[in-house]
Amino acid sequence: MKEKIVQIASGLQAEMVTLRRDFHRHAEAGWTEFRTASIVAQHLEDAGYEVFAGREVIEESAMMGVPGEDILNQHIERAKAQGAPAKYVDKMKGGKTGVMGVLKTGKPGPVIALRFEMDSNDLNESKEESHRPFKEGFASVNDMAMHACGHDGHTAIGIGISKLLMQCRDQLAGTIKIIFQPAEEGVRGAASMVAKGIVDDVDYMIGLHLGFSVNKTGQLICGTSGLLATSKFDAVFKGVPAHAGAKPEEGKSALLAAAAATMSIQGIYRHSKGVSRINIGVLQAGTGRNVVPDHAVMKIETRGSTSEIDGFVKKEALRMIAASAAMYDVQVSTKEMGGAISAESDPEMLALTKEIALDLGLFNDIKDTENLGFSEDYSYFMDRVQKKGGKANYFMIGTTLTAGHHDSKFDFDESVFANSLALLGVMVHRLSHS
Repeated sequence: MKEKIVQIASGLQAEMVTLRRDFHRHAEAGWTEFRTASIVAQHLEDAGYEVFAGREVIEESAMMGVPGEDILNQHIERAKAQGAPAKYVDKMKGGKTGVMGVLKTGKPGPVIALRFEMDSNDLNESKEESHRPFKEGFASVNDMAMHACGHDGHTAIGIGISKLLMQCRDQLAGTIKIIFQPAEEGVRGAASMVAKGIVDDVDYMIGLHLGFSVNKTGQLICGTSGLLATSKFDAVFKGVPAHAGAKPEEGKSALLAAAAATMSIQGIYRHSKGVSRINIGVLQAGTGRNVVPDHAVMKIETRGSTSEIDGFVKKEALRMIAASAAMYDVQVSTKEMGGAISAESDPEMLALTKEIALDLGLFNDIKDTENLGFSEDYSYFMDRVQKKGGKANYFMIGTTLTAGHHDSKFDFDESVFANSLALLGVMVHRLSHS
């Protein structure tokens, strides 16, 4: 069976490159992946999967950081103009751009889920001739949207594995769920899919990422640790405007409150149980040099090696924000924009990944695990499956990079597709008979 899977994977390599380049050219940011998700759904339908999309896989109350209705409608129209199947776009109104394909083999066995992200980053792609996507004509045509983290590759692999498994369905048992998640950037999307309950019956959960610390083709990290818990939130301060020269005493400065909060937050105590982080990435305030600023916005993120530590940092930050607002007699409100929890790969799943990788002989630099030190909302899937008694893994596939992740010159070696597919295919086959 291993040889058959490797052969099928090799045969799908060219199609995955084509898919990846199409998704790259039509990059879509979180909750606006109408074209990408609709094309994914159509491929799943054509392959013979039972397809669920939109509110069938997204819990609206758990969506975070969703653009306004006007922006979403603009992206819907753009998606249709760029070739998105309208029947699926219409199911995804409101930004509910999640998709799941289900394959029931008809044989008793476990429920296995695989997750792939679809969204792009919020930046413009390089237009330098040295940048291969631009030179070869598949750079993003959409303003402030670029696949600079490899999610276009993940989506292509997700479609590829759906086709491979369908070709092998007679050799599989149990049920296979292939999940395509929106809005991973900003860790905004996974919670809404988990809240819908789509992985509550899952016995084995698989996730992967291309690149990061394994930035050479042939490398593999079989399981991961160090996925940091994180909270993303905005604080909006509202004061009272006044003429800064004639009547400054009538004003209440939102800028001063936000600035005080910024300085106070940097003094939050570190935690004895592990690492913590906090960053204020954006501070915007004011309208003119002679006006007491009545409006200020802070965009903040906290992180911790555990959810407990992240919760401590977030609680302290919110306390200092409220105190700063009170000190300058202004109003403040906060809004959740994203989040992830801490998670670890199950040792049994890590060991299985390594065993299969060694047996396949397709990777030349294999490591057991690595402490990543970043956040990924796939952790919500891992945590829910593990709490329900299942096992989960998150592994990293090496690929040679032209620039770091989230860089306008990011690109990766597409030759890794076939090997990634072979690893996933053999893993699903083994797990389905466990």
